[in-house]
Order: sequence, then structure tokens, then C-alpha cells
Amino acid sequence: MKKIILSAAALILVAGSTFAQTWSMDKAHSQVNFGITHMGINEIDGSFGTVSATLTSSKDDFSDGVVEFTADMSSVNTGNEQRNNHLKSPDFFDAAKFATLTFKSTSFKKVSDKTYQVSGDLTLHGVTKPVTLTATFNGTTVNPMNKKTIAGFKVTGTIKRTDFGIGANFPAGMVSDDVTLVANTEFVKG
Repeated sequence: MKKIILSAAALILVAGSTFAQTWSMDKAHSQVNFGITHMGINEIDGSFGTVSATLTSSKDDFSDGVVEFTADMSSVNTGNEQRNNHLKSPDFFDAAKFATLTFKSTSFKKVSDKTYQVSGDLTLHGVTKPVTLTATFNGTTVNPMNKKTIAGFKVTGTIKRTDFGIGANFPAGMVSDDVTLVANTEFVKG
């Protein structure tokens, strides 16, 4: 009987160590930005103010991570109200019709000590396409204020706006087809 109890206890300990942990984006210490080139001569940046994300992983190095991300398209901010409203219009995001951008990873592959290749499905403007992003793991620490463990990542990549049917009436010479993505994020271990 002791062997059964000890075996069951060992199995529970092993199984417990493989349970996934969920990390939630700390919105106060995260920023999701994008950038385009205007008229071939100037970079214009923007961000989304209303975002949420989770990272689920059973490994300390996040090599089995799954990321789920959403952004409210009406929360776009470029620092110019007229441009913000134009981006929300049917000319670009059509935020009234396509209110949310979503991303769900299908792979979180470690490619070096601190670098990951994150592939997944991005849904934007009613179109879903596979994309691959680069995530740099900046480490973990314990926040001295709330005593919670946090992890930092910088995520970068490039997508083509025309792949998602955005700004179809605007040629690449006016608004670049390439859109750079840069997210600096902190995740709190839940």
C-alpha cells in the first residue's frame, strides 16, 4: 500500500511540474506599436491603447508558449486625431465593421538563448493570415511592489497591409505596404 501511495505522490509531483502557467499582460507596462512610411520619406508610428494578451507555458524557458492577443481597433492612436479617425474609417481599418485584431500563436520556437520565433494566425480587417514574429525574452524578475513574478518580451515583425485588404486605395508610394510591429510587453505570472 505504501508503494502505491508513494507512486501516486510522485506522479502528482511530476504532473504538477508540467502544468501550464498563465501569464497576463501588464497593460500599464506594455505598449503595442506599429509604423509605416509616409510618402517614402517619413516614418509614422501609432499604437493601440486597448489591448490584452496571455502567455501560457509549462516550461520556464517558454519554449512551449502559446500567446493570445487582442487589440481594439478603435483604440488606435497616432498622436493626431484626424489621422486616427481616418485609420478607423473604411479607407483603412473599418473599425466599426472589424472591431478587433487578434493573434493566436501556433508555434513558440526557441532559436537562441533569448530569441524565439513566434508563428501564428493574425486576424485583421476580417482576414486571417499566418505571420511569424520575433520575440526577444528580456528575463524575469519579482516586482517589489506586488511581489509577483513578471517576464519581459520585445516582439517585432513586419506584415503587409495589402495582405489584409487595408488601405487598398492608397499606393505603396503614399503609404508603405510594409507595416512594422513592435510590442514591448510585461507579463505577470498568474
